[in-house]
Amino acid sequence: MAVETRLFDLTGKVALLTGASKGMGYAMAEGLAEHGARVVVSSRKIDQCEAACERINARCGEGSAVAVACNIGYKDQLEALVGETRERLGPIDIVVANAGVNPFYGPMAEIPDSAFDKIMNSNVRSNHWLCQMVAKDMVAKGGGSIMITASTGAFTPSLSLGTYAISKLADIALARNLALEYGPHGVRANAICPGLIKTDFARALWDNETAKRNAETSTPLRRLGEADDLKGIAVFLASDASAYVTGQAIAVCGGTHMWR
Repeated sequence: MAVETRLFDLTGKVALLTGASKGMGYAMAEGLAEHGARVVVSSRKIDQCEAACERINARCGEGSAVAVACNIGYKDQLEALVGETRERLGPIDIVVANAGVNPFYGPMAEIPDSAFDKIMNSNVRSNHWLCQMVAKDMVAKGGGSIMITASTGAFTPSLSLGTYAISKLADIALARNLALEYGPHGVRANAICPGLIKTDFARALWDNETAKRNAETSTPLRRLGEADDLKGIAVFLASDASAYVTGQAIAVCGGTHMWR
């Protein structure tokens, strides 16, 4: 006999997601909305945010998602994003810091300072800013969930993605520090570490025969990841199902990176 459970119920929760108009961010936003959360879908382009919200609202009910444009590289825009979220939906219970950049492929010996700064500022400093801003709501409520999208790239060195990997390892460290600082207030913080996922952001890494062959022969689950593979982990970390999980770097990679 099936027993009713509210373990994954997010009804009444407010979730803010950056980089959420497509790809993994969109999938996570949709998953949270499917379980009852009201979500703010944010990215740089308002038209893409609105299109994403239309799809979520059609699936989950009108008012499930609202669109707010934001370039995470600017602190004043993040402050405006957080302020508008509170104004339209109320205090924030869940944040998914998913937006990130990678403007350079190649050895670190050749990376321009401008690209290095952009990667570190967008992928680390902006997440620090956002988490600082939303944590106030969570502390006041006595609970909340912070998620930062890192990468399995954080676990190994790379000849072509070295600076990106450094930024993602820093994101894991950020999540751990937040978990330590805010744990006494009931606030949890975790890093989500996707492997190779078929999104536009990572197209250069998966849209070739070598990547396809590697996925079909070397990945334990024998396939590349899909954006929807991130839905479950976002719902788990947002909900009471993960009430005793904090400070973790959780790989979603089909088994390519076990026990890190």
